[in-house]
Amino acid sequence: MRKILFGVIVTLVVLFTFKYCGERKQDQIVLKENTALIQKQLKNVGKLIVTEGHFSEVFNYKNSREIFGDYFTADKKALVVVNADVQISYDLSQLKYEINEVNKTLKLISIPTEEININPDFEYYDIQSDFLNPFEADDYNAIKETVKTSLLLKVENSELKSNAKNRLISELSKFYILTNSLGWTLQYNETPIDGIEDFQILKY
Repeated sequence: MRKILFGVIVTLVVLFTFKYCGERKQDQIVLKENTALIQKQLKNVGKLIVTEGHFSEVFNYKNSREIFGDYFTADKKALVVVNADVQISYDLSQLKYEINEVNKTLKLISIPTEEININPDFEYYDIQSDFLNPFEADDYNAIKETVKTSLLLKVENSELKSNAKNRLISELSKFYILTNSLGWTLQYNETPIDGIEDFQILKY
């Protein structure tokens, strides 16, 4: 009787051990599969997001040079028409992150800032200058710098900038959707992301 009882106990212990090990192996497989899915999503999102726009501006350029003090000035001026193609891009291949399999956490460490690229085309009209104050290379450079500063300000205040950020948030929200569906936690540094709307208030 003791031998039979001992045999039953040994059999139960062996079965329990096999079942426990099998369940742990299954958990590890699921964890590895989840990690692979997250890494695949990171790779798919790691691309260049580009938002494009077009701006047109008309500038009046004027420069005066005093000659013999205030008695005489030599003026020059020009009408400048600028057509500029603007691109705002986010290179998400530069996204820095950490995957913690134990805690089931995806931490976004650094989100790349936007890159603004302006390609202006200049057309000059009604150029007038004085013999004592002719148009020179410095004038054209000054015009280009002024135009660039003006266009950057317009881009900052335009819908183009907000549209580009919305596209960025749309890409980043894919991480939240995936991690949430797998029972993982998404963080930006130490800040938990509890919903897609949280991306709107992040400082990056």
